[in-house]
Amino acid sequence: PVEADLSTRLREVASLFLRLGVFAFGGPAAHIAMMRREVVTGRRWMSDAEFLDMVGATSLIPGPNSTEMAMHLGSRRAGWRGLLVAGTLFILPAAAIVAGLAYAYVRFGSTPAVDWVLYGVKPVVIAIVIGALWGLGRVALKRPVSWVPAAGAVALYLLGVNEVFLVLGAGVLGAAAWAARRAVRSGGRSLAVIPWIPFAGVPAMGTQLEGVSGYSAGTLFLSFLKIGAVLYGSGYVLLAFLRGDFVERLGWITEQQLLDAVAVGQVTPGPVFTTATFIGYVVGGLPAAALATVGIFLPSFVFVALLSRILPFARESGPARSALDWINAASLGLMGAVTYQLAVASIIDPFTIATLVVATAVVFGTRVNAVWPVLVGGVAGALYRLASGAW
Repeated sequence: PVEADLSTRLREVASLFLRLGVFAFGGPAAHIAMMRREVVTGRRWMSDAEFLDMVGATSLIPGPNSTEMAMHLGSRRAGWRGLLVAGTLFILPAAAIVAGLAYAYVRFGSTPAVDWVLYGVKPVVIAIVIGALWGLGRVALKRPVSWVPAAGAVALYLLGVNEVFLVLGAGVLGAAAWAARRAVRSGGRSLAVIPWIPFAGVPAMGTQLEGVSGYSAGTLFLSFLKIGAVLYGSGYVLLAFLRGDFVERLGWITEQQLLDAVAVGQVTPGPVFTTATFIGYVVGGLPAAALATVGIFLPSFVFVALLSRILPFARESGPARSALDWINAASLGLMGAVTYQLAVASIIDPFTIATLVVATAVVFGTRVNAVWPVLVGGVAGALYRLASGAW
């Protein structure tokens, strides 16, 4: 068949990713499965092998994997214009929905009806994160050495170390560990690297960002730009970064508002990173929501555009592979630590305990789309409060 011209291919990309942006529920794995069904099985834009190459590439760069897959696929079909169109249209529907929910939250969030719905949603969110931890841990923590960065990240995060430095420090230590193994195998000729290994993370351990009192658009944008530029792994790792910046250091939102933002992210389609849109709206209205959204997603556009040059080095480089392994393990540690903290804040009575138990059983025992447990949890929470006479 005659290859479609650029304008036709751009329309195809726009139509596909706008639709996926509206209906892609269930998290990154579900999004990627839907994309494969569309572009490999249905439209035959590429083979399974080519698609899998792109899936692997997304793990080598920071940012939301499914959103970056959309950008990759758009680029493959329609060049750099396709990259921009696919990424933007996959993000915008979710961001618009989240902004609308954030408006309702700010307008009505203090009313019992909304609070009681979220009361039942929060334990379900904890169960979903636990399920993600289990699935990712089986992949990332296969080797005993992988537990070193994971356990270290848990301990240091709970001691107050900045999560950005933990992730970057893990990468440095992973590359250093590779160099040390190579030196040992070569008979000690390169052992000079070893004395540096214990100190590679010291600057990270001793550095804390100053707290900011009062909202600043520039600080908001730069905070989300930083997160988008350094966050590896699942979107759930985002929880640790958001809590560290916006709950602890800046004090712009509370633990409960963070949980509410995560809950909203679970009931909307598209990338989990649109949690940034919600937080932006809560702290500064619609302009801040737009700034937060642009800030957190902008690095992904840049990284995907540059990936064709980065990928050959990352695939062939032993230090890069080792650094990524340690980064992924540390990210899991961060997920575990923040899940513990969020559970302490939300599992507060027999109802929330029972909801957590049931939701965990559903997460581990079925493959149901994540949106359904969240919706059921919200309804159950509201009905429980109604039955208890609190409404």
